[in-house]
Amino acid sequence: MALEIDTRFMAMAVQMAERGLGTTAPNPSVGAVVVCPKTRKVLGRGWTQPGGRPHAEPIALKLSGKAAFGATLYVTLEPCSHFGVSPPCVEAIMAAGVQRVVVGIKDPDPRVAGRGLTRLREAGIAVSLGVLSSACRWVTLGHILRVTERRPFIQLKLALNSAGQVPRGKGGKPAWVTGADACKRGHLLRAKADAIVIGQKTLVDDNPLLTCRLPGLAHQSPARFILSGKTPISGTFRIFSDNSTTTSWITRHTSLVPSTILRSKCAIIRVTDVDNQIWLPAVVENFVANGITRLLVEGGPTIWRAFDRFRLVDEVIMFLARSKTDQHQDAIEMLKSFVSRTPFKLIRKTALEHDDIFIFRKAT
Repeated sequence: MALEIDTRFMAMAVQMAERGLGTTAPNPSVGAVVVCPKTRKVLGRGWTQPGGRPHAEPIALKLSGKAAFGATLYVTLEPCSHFGVSPPCVEAIMAAGVQRVVVGIKDPDPRVAGRGLTRLREAGIAVSLGVLSSACRWVTLGHILRVTERRPFIQLKLALNSAGQVPRGKGGKPAWVTGADACKRGHLLRAKADAIVIGQKTLVDDNPLLTCRLPGLAHQSPARFILSGKTPISGTFRIFSDNSTTTSWITRHTSLVPSTILRSKCAIIRVTDVDNQIWLPAVVENFVANGITRLLVEGGPTIWRAFDRFRLVDEVIMFLARSKTDQHQDAIEMLKSFVSRTPFKLIRKTALEHDDIFIFRKAT
């Protein structure tokens, strides 16, 4: 049983890790907190910085200064023990004189895989493992799946009207079904993703930019990917002239790429096809090969069902326009009409001014 004080400070470390989501790939976003065991005062906090370095532990230790000697370090993921671009975090922990390290979960990366914990124990440092392990695993899931399943963490975003339907845009103009608050939260999802993917139909119907347009977070717009369809397209699309982030066109054959895309700076990615259709497992493996650990799937029912067919979805964020009666007992049934093969459980419902947000996670 974890001590109450350990749970409290590990929760703080999880909050630190959440700050780095969408900025640290291919490295995991880790949170670290240094605490004085006598006064229970926080001496330093840190999270993995953009690009994956510096790591959370040395940042928190540096902020703690000499006070880190004899302190307790809370960290969401096992400290690294191998030499890479940066020295091992276990070296910094030992050099600082930390007396105890509380770790959320082991790192499945074979370069670490328990070695960090062993190094600390061999140095005479007390190690506690498994505090708030579920929360630590969730915030690190993109990294875990990259290592264990060769795919990213995959989050589905659904935007439905009060009847549970998906209005489609016309003439390259999106159909808005939710209010301003829901829109902002949707943009925050983009900021915390490494990449975003839509299908060709959404490109044609909505002509989206797929960027994060929240003040101060525009630089965190995810890499953009479009899954090509079976029918040719023509016309001008905003996404191919916008250089705020990268854009890639995923196709089963380069001869199927429209000329409007070939003339742009859009990257072309060819993946395996089966029965003249893009093989989605090959797509997600390509994402991992390109350092993507967190993928946001927008678009519409076709792409939602495609990811569900292979049981690749880890979380669904459903934005549902509120009905006049404010009754959404059928939210799970609405979800099943689009995502039926993967078992999900409702985690949380949040009421906004005009909409409700339902968060579903894969049942394990």
